[in-house]
Amino acid sequence: MARLVMKFGGTSVADVARIRNVAQHVKREVDAGHEVAVVVSAMSGTTNQLVAWARETAPLHDAREYDTIVATGEQVTVGLLAIELQRIGIPARSWLGWQIPIRTDNAHGAARIQEINGDEIVRRFGEGQVAVIAGFQGLGPDNRITTLGRGGSDTSAVAIAAAINADRCDIYTDVDGVYTTDPRIVAKARKLDKISYEEMLEMASLGAKVLQTRSVELAMVYRVRLQVRSSFDAPDAPQGTGAGDIVGTLVCDEEEIVEQQVVSGIAYSKDEAKVTLVKVEDKPGVAAKVFGPLADNSINVDMIIQNVSDDGKSTDMTFTVPQAELARAEDVIRKAQAEIGAQEIKTDTNVVKVSIIGIGMRSHTGVAKTMFQTLAAKGINILAITTSEIKVSVLIASEYTELAVRALHTAYGLDGE
Repeated sequence: MARLVMKFGGTSVADVARIRNVAQHVKREVDAGHEVAVVVSAMSGTTNQLVAWARETAPLHDAREYDTIVATGEQVTVGLLAIELQRIGIPARSWLGWQIPIRTDNAHGAARIQEINGDEIVRRFGEGQVAVIAGFQGLGPDNRITTLGRGGSDTSAVAIAAAINADRCDIYTDVDGVYTTDPRIVAKARKLDKISYEEMLEMASLGAKVLQTRSVELAMVYRVRLQVRSSFDAPDAPQGTGAGDIVGTLVCDEEEIVEQQVVSGIAYSKDEAKVTLVKVEDKPGVAAKVFGPLADNSINVDMIIQNVSDDGKSTDMTFTVPQAELARAEDVIRKAQAEIGAQEIKTDTNVVKVSIIGIGMRSHTGVAKTMFQTLAAKGINILAITTSEIKVSVLIASEYTELAVRALHTAYGLDGE
């Protein structure tokens, strides 16, 4: 017997038929003798509709009331799933974020979980009851409803798994696991049986949409084993009982991964914008004048390049920000332009960030060399570079995205049959 958290996203609970399918997945685990908590998102498209109504009512609305509105989607789903589980003979009870409670800070719309008391859920496990929990929502310090931001149900599921000491957290989605890269671009992309927390965190932050970044961070901190799998698989399909029979992809400690490839995956992000400050004064303190105001306005900066000054008086400075933040970033920089001393501000959204990720990079040399040679052979110019211990990212023109991803996937031996 194990204690499991099962999380189902919006497409998995898109209508009553899909909710009935989810109930069969839950029934399978209950029949196997497991203690089960289920975390669900709102039905597909519901949150977008609720957000649209809030914005139509008032573009500049109260964030607390916004959370009250958008949290209702999950309330419908937990009620429907609990009813369906009861219909097929499984004792189940729905739980909203405030009923557990899932305590968060007061950053409405992007709250962070601070504490979860799972004692009552665990007590009810002893009575054979399944807990059906609304993801995405919590309770702030002022006892107002809060929401965790897009993809927040993943974070809810991992946090609940940690709070109740679950043996595993299964994330059911519309794909059957984590792939070496986007299968829509590379037909030979392979599903990974296992991937380390660190690799998954990099892939999630660099464009892979399988898991929300914060959920992977939580899983890594509390060592919650995650399994990414498809809710569209038949509930009665073979589940695999041996250590090597993994359904989907297991996100775990790197010690569990026997064979570590140098590069495990290729990720890309089109949500990038390049900002170049032309002829900035080349003197101490200028960088602080550029990036200080950006930080004060909560604008995340990724890649940074500063050219060497020939005359010792001026230089060009380039950095990237999320496309969604470009307008705000440009406004902030223009307000500080006179103090910075930049002659011109140029922006470009026709860029993409392509990254190679792998824990094997820690112990192998020449990984970046292969990347640069591969891109050069395809005539792809690199606009910026950034690295970490287990990743190398480059900024390139967006029209070369598919060519770059395919070439790198082949260069690092990731192509499947």
